[in-house]
Amino acid sequence: MIAVEIHRKSFGQSQVLGQLGFTLGQGEAVAVLGPSGVGKSTLLRIVAGIDRQFEGHVDRPERMGMVFQEPTLLPWRTALQNLTLVHRELPEAAARVALEKVGIGDKAELFPGQLSLGQQRRLSLARAFAGRPQLLVMDEPFVSLDPETAEGMMQLTERLIAEVRPAVLLVTHAREEATRLTGRILHLQGSPAVLRAEGKDHLRSVSP
Repeated sequence: MIAVEIHRKSFGQSQVLGQLGFTLGQGEAVAVLGPSGVGKSTLLRIVAGIDRQFEGHVDRPERMGMVFQEPTLLPWRTALQNLTLVHRELPEAAARVALEKVGIGDKAELFPGQLSLGQQRRLSLARAFAGRPQLLVMDEPFVSLDPETAEGMMQLTERLIAEVRPAVLLVTHAREEATRLTGRILHLQGSPAVLRAEGKDHLRSVSP
């Protein structure tokens, strides 16, 4: 069970997040929708443990995978090395299988700069799933992709989620993505931002 309780998050004198909380069960997929600049990425970074400068507490599992808006790959390492450096316990053969699963098995020896944006996103997805995460956090993973590439990435993401069955927290502004990939939608709104559940059945999952 992932439990998030945030009392306050500020940058300097500016409070970005107010009091909010939610839980996320294993295998459950939840989306956070909201306008640009409201604090969605800030919330995700807190849940992922990247940002620890906040008032509150997050219970998260040990194995996590992260997919950001940008691929965040090491440009001086090959596609294969980008997996094995992050997952040091991952045998090379297993890393190559992970690349095959996302359709870039033949790109293992290429550097990120030699890959298209879509291929870089596939590599980022392979890296996130290679360690079989218990929690997957995704920050607008399909942004800036053309419709055909985005559709291919979404289908690939659906297959990997179905195979690994992690808890998923998806941050997006696109309702279609949220509806397709998750079973529950939360809205981040206001200033400082707080969460509102979508649908009466899920109101109990959000702390006042």
